[in-house]
Amino acid sequence: MVELSPLGAPIESGPNVQGDSIDEGKRLIRQGGDKGLSLAERLAERFHRLTWRTPIHGMRLKGRHPLKLIAVPDDPFLGDARRGNALLDGRLSFRGESRAIAALDLAKPDFSKAFAEYLHGFSWLRDLSTVATRAQGIPIAEALMRRWLDAHADTVSEPAWRADLWGRRILLWTAHAPLILSSTDLVYRSRVLNTLARGARHIDRGAEKAAPGAPRVAAMCGVVAAGLLIPGGDVRRSATEAALAKALAASIFEDGGNVARAPAAQVDLLMLLTALREVYAARRLEAPTSVTNAIAALVPALLGVCHGDRDVSSWQGGAPIGAAVLDQIITATSVRTRPLRQAREWGYQRLAAGSTVVILDGAPPPIARLVEGGCASTLAFEMSDGPHRLVVNCGGARAGVVQLPAALAEGLRTTAAHSTLIVGDSNSTAIHADGTLGRGVSEVELARQESEGLSRVEASHDGYARRFGFLHRRQLILASDGRELRGEDMLLPATKRRKLAATGFAVRFHLGVGVQVSPTADGLAALLRLPGGGLWQFRCRGGTLAVEESVWIDADGRPHATMQLVITGESPAGGASVSWAFKRAG
Repeated sequence: MVELSPLGAPIESGPNVQGDSIDEGKRLIRQGGDKGLSLAERLAERFHRLTWRTPIHGMRLKGRHPLKLIAVPDDPFLGDARRGNALLDGRLSFRGESRAIAALDLAKPDFSKAFAEYLHGFSWLRDLSTVATRAQGIPIAEALMRRWLDAHADTVSEPAWRADLWGRRILLWTAHAPLILSSTDLVYRSRVLNTLARGARHIDRGAEKAAPGAPRVAAMCGVVAAGLLIPGGDVRRSATEAALAKALAASIFEDGGNVARAPAAQVDLLMLLTALREVYAARRLEAPTSVTNAIAALVPALLGVCHGDRDVSSWQGGAPIGAAVLDQIITATSVRTRPLRQAREWGYQRLAAGSTVVILDGAPPPIARLVEGGCASTLAFEMSDGPHRLVVNCGGARAGVVQLPAALAEGLRTTAAHSTLIVGDSNSTAIHADGTLGRGVSEVELARQESEGLSRVEASHDGYARRFGFLHRRQLILASDGRELRGEDMLLPATKRRKLAATGFAVRFHLGVGVQVSPTADGLAALLRLPGGGLWQFRCRGGTLAVEESVWIDADGRPHATMQLVITGESPAGGASVSWAFKRAG
């Protein structure tokens, strides 16, 4: 039985929910994916922003201002040391973009959106505190804070006053209060606290209007934190906690995955909720069960998309974040658990045996309103052998450095940038010019079986049915010792009534950084040598094998030249089948 949640994601029921098997015929259906926000939703969003300029909203932001914070929570996370050292040198740096603090003109921004969010979100406070003593950090933090206050404290506008950024700002301003509130300038101190209180009132009604996922949760975490740390907020604690629980229910699936289907958002949610838990600890209060349960569910789902190198795989525009960084984040959650093998709602299937890990995207892409820069990656997979990545997706469309060409960043979102089958050199789900995903995969059917000898996943999607008349079905079988992965990609006629034409296809396997490729003379196989010396043999049948150039985005957002195996062929009207296998040779 499959029920549909309010977000359109199925909720599995029955005896196989907790196990690794999934009954034949279970489907995930993508609802609302062909469109972004409806006209009514766009008008409502625009009206909400217009209300910021009204006298009523201005009056709402007024009130008694706090003279101090009730408590100062700990920040449970370390920042980026390189960015912190850049701040010590007088520069604000993020993903390859750098600005001298003394020359920053916040009233006339000339920096990228990603840099703006780093600046307005104040996560640079975490970076600064990681490398600086309080004496070193206070002058830098105050200088940046004064510039921000001069440009944005009195004017409610985007992006500075966006609800999710205010939520993040409240968490970071309060956790790093010693850096920004140690001044003997009482006027400055009062202005910081006044702005903090005004920001909390601003998002009190707007937080629930943010998009489900990390944006809404960030905003609601700010609302709850402000209520706990600003005098007079306790009276509304029950109401704000209930609103947070509602936001979490709309943002996190039953299996612990997030609605944006992005590992980067998964990490973001974990950090937000763990930071909020520290706010409760500072007040010597127990965090709500909605928060602790969400953290406990997020961790195994996140571990489920991690490779043997203990870092995340590349899905939905993200890239690895660094094994040490991820380990520190998970340690801060205090959750000890095993990786989730199958997240049916979130959509990632994990096969693991021996030293081999295989991760498959077994669900439709996220709907347009829930993610910016989503990818057409359905039925793609990644594969690792111990600490080495053998098969990858290019990744990094949203995590690249500013120097990454825009055309390349957009290309990283395409089906061809993922290790899967492509029909007619076309995306399985359309990618619109405005960044949203359009028509394509609307339904994925998936079955999974486990036995003593192997793990088997079979899935199909309809992304090419409308344009080319074919369903794509992929089968993966991992041996119990992890030394062999067998696969088959099939194109099946979606309907018997339509006359189909012969159509070209390609099955791509992007290889990890440092993997050396030696094709065989028969053109049907290749020997793959991993950086650590391990050998894998690749063989295929049903098409022509070629070796082509590829690219992979690392944890710093920088591109690396790699290679890819490409099987090409032409499917007749009756369909086609390509079988292939990776087998450990040494």
